[in-house]
Amino acid sequence: MKNHFELLGLAPAFALEPALLDRAYREIQSKIHPDRFAHAGEAERRASMQWTTQVNEAYRTLKSPVQRAKYLLELNGVDVAFETNTAMPADFLMEQMELRENLEAARDVDALDLLQQNLLNQKQALEARIADCVDARHDYNSASELVRKLMFLERFGEEIDAAHDRIDMQAPEA
Repeated sequence: MKNHFELLGLAPAFALEPALLDRAYREIQSKIHPDRFAHAGEAERRASMQWTTQVNEAYRTLKSPVQRAKYLLELNGVDVAFETNTAMPADFLMEQMELRENLEAARDVDALDLLQQNLLNQKQALEARIADCVDARHDYNSASELVRKLMFLERFGEEIDAAHDRIDMQAPEA
């Protein structure tokens, strides 16, 4: 069975151009989509559904920087064990505590937007470091620690989104 990159005709890399991924996905979907096989035999329809499922899974995995990084590490024999290996450097944990305190103190959309922008900057910097580790240096063990940090930041982004939702629900109707 082909890996996700092979399935979409892409070179395995963390630094993946989103437009290239989208184009590869649309191209293969146009060829295998079940609607194209509506009048085909049962076996062809079933095969189309299976291919579509595999392509959708590949696309979802490669679209997410965290999932793409985890997948690349696994392809390169690194046991990521993110669920059981939660040890993080003390300075990173202190940063996380400070971010959470800032989130708790944020009382309006502007404060949340500022947190979100800072988070975006941190994620971009971390993604650049992961790309360097994976694509340039092939240092998968170092990349593994960086991916765990990126996962923390992803979760924090979800918390910011939830805080935005709470503020939106409290806003008076116009």
